[in-house]
Amino acid sequence: MNRTQEVLKDVVIKFAGDSGDGMQLTGTQFTTNTALLGADLSTFPDFPAEIRAPQGTIPGVSGFQLRFSSDHIYTPGDECDVLVAMNAAALKANLKGLKKGGRIIANTDGFDSKNLRLANYPDGVNPIENNSLDGYELIKIDVTKLTREALKEFTLGTKEKDRAKNMFILGFLYWMYNRDMENTINFLTEKFSKKPDILDSNIKALKAGYNYGDTTETFTTTYKVEKARIEPGTYRSIMGNQSLALGLIAASTKSGLPMFLGTYPITPASDILHELSRHKNFGIRTFQAEDEIAAITAAIGASYGGALGVTTTSGPGMALKTEAMGLAVMLEIPLVIVNVQRGGPSTGLPTKTEQSDLLQAYYGRNGECPMPVIAASSPADCFDAVYEAVKISVQHMTPVIFLSDGYIANGAEPWRFPTEETLAPIHVKFKTELWDHEDKFQPYLRDENLVRPWAVPGTPGLEHRIGGIEKQNITGNISYDPENHQTMVKIRQEKVDKIAEHIPDQKIDSGADKGKVLVLGWGSTYGAIKSAVAELQAQGKSVSHAHIRHLRPFPKNLGEIIRNFEHVIIPEINNGQLIKIIRDQYLVDAKGYHKIMGIPITKHELVEELDKYFVVEQVV
Repeated sequence: MNRTQEVLKDVVIKFAGDSGDGMQLTGTQFTTNTALLGADLSTFPDFPAEIRAPQGTIPGVSGFQLRFSSDHIYTPGDECDVLVAMNAAALKANLKGLKKGGRIIANTDGFDSKNLRLANYPDGVNPIENNSLDGYELIKIDVTKLTREALKEFTLGTKEKDRAKNMFILGFLYWMYNRDMENTINFLTEKFSKKPDILDSNIKALKAGYNYGDTTETFTTTYKVEKARIEPGTYRSIMGNQSLALGLIAASTKSGLPMFLGTYPITPASDILHELSRHKNFGIRTFQAEDEIAAITAAIGASYGGALGVTTTSGPGMALKTEAMGLAVMLEIPLVIVNVQRGGPSTGLPTKTEQSDLLQAYYGRNGECPMPVIAASSPADCFDAVYEAVKISVQHMTPVIFLSDGYIANGAEPWRFPTEETLAPIHVKFKTELWDHEDKFQPYLRDENLVRPWAVPGTPGLEHRIGGIEKQNITGNISYDPENHQTMVKIRQEKVDKIAEHIPDQKIDSGADKGKVLVLGWGSTYGAIKSAVAELQAQGKSVSHAHIRHLRPFPKNLGEIIRNFEHVIIPEINNGQLIKIIRDQYLVDAKGYHKIMGIPITKHELVEELDKYFVVEQVV
């Protein structure tokens, strides 16, 4: 049999099936394999909101999208080249995201009359048997039957055998894309070392899928994507929540502060707790509290005691933490508050992404309650961004809000391991004694940056009052004096504003410093904006991209950058939040592009939107 190998530059695969079909594991394993190959990659896991939606239904479809390329890429792709559909519902939910002419790998057992009915196909209609998929390359494989046949010698029940279907598909794709199976075999060996039947059956199914592609005459072409040309270094595939956890550990180690995480489990932030709990050897203490309020107040107590206090949550949890956040502002102590955003309001869309908590981070507390806000732009960027959040919090004695979102948290990309010397120092100054000119400790006597001293309780001579009632300037005594309250409000705001003197200037990510259009973004829109702007720049259009990490205070040169462009466009996965703040602070007529569907903005739709600002020019 003649075999050919085709070299591809860029591939997007979507794995889709029931939440019990193991699509997340399949996608993760293919991602790990891709990372070891050296290709650039980006992923987008898509979870159902229900823990166990009715099997075979569209609400129960779980998906995992992976893009890999020999070039630099910044998004998981707008459309898929390959769709793996384990049942009819998976096909129906994801067909619109498949390129015309794309490949569908369909598990025929998932298209029986029961599955078709559950997916709401009309009676007598089977998309893999009629002509409705003629615009695509359809590969029909009875994965269920072939998996059971491969495992016929095992004493496992039918249900247990069917759980290995995902390994069969993974093996088939390893063959199709010319991959080695060793990393997955090692993973399975480690995971199921104490369950030999489960281990052997999964490995057997994996090899059966690979051999099916290798021995079936229907398939005559395999594909290969070369290594990406990236900076030399040691890389790993990393997800946003993992990256964030490692950034916190690095900051704790570099600062010399033991870290305490007070948290309550909530999607999509829970994996930060899981990851940090694995690293007790770094002096990390994790505390799963009974509720959100207990979680943040425990973290505040840890900070008061001289530790690095951290609390993690999502939008609904932020709402519950607000009073305690105000306490941290009043106390003026370090605290990192991580909000991994999701669709809202209320319970909203627990497993879908959104950037809709920026105004909450700015204004969502009672009284005048300013605190710095920092946002990550990608999974790998979580490490650097949260490290910066800790640095600001500790060195400026202030709580800091760190914003991620579900897209970043669960997505993955290559991450180059930093070295210790590349990490900026985090200077910690504990007050240990009275200064020469002090007769008594003055807890709100400030330095040139308006930062008050950090005194660990129990230090002789440094006893002082704390609490949420307004403090008298310098002494920290309780004060209801009107003039003092205004003074303290102004000081707390000025302290946050002065942080702008200690953060980097805003840079243009790509494009000229002056021009027609500036696309201004924050958070997880980074990849879509960068890709769209690059396409327009290749067409010779005057468009630049700037992405903001420091959202409060803004870098001190941001206004100057904005005024160098005729149009400022702000794409957001919300109904327009950064745009309100930019208009307010810089009095610029910025225009927005808003998507609130629980899914990321795509490059294609953003190119279409930005093109409008050049079409008008051509018409005139």
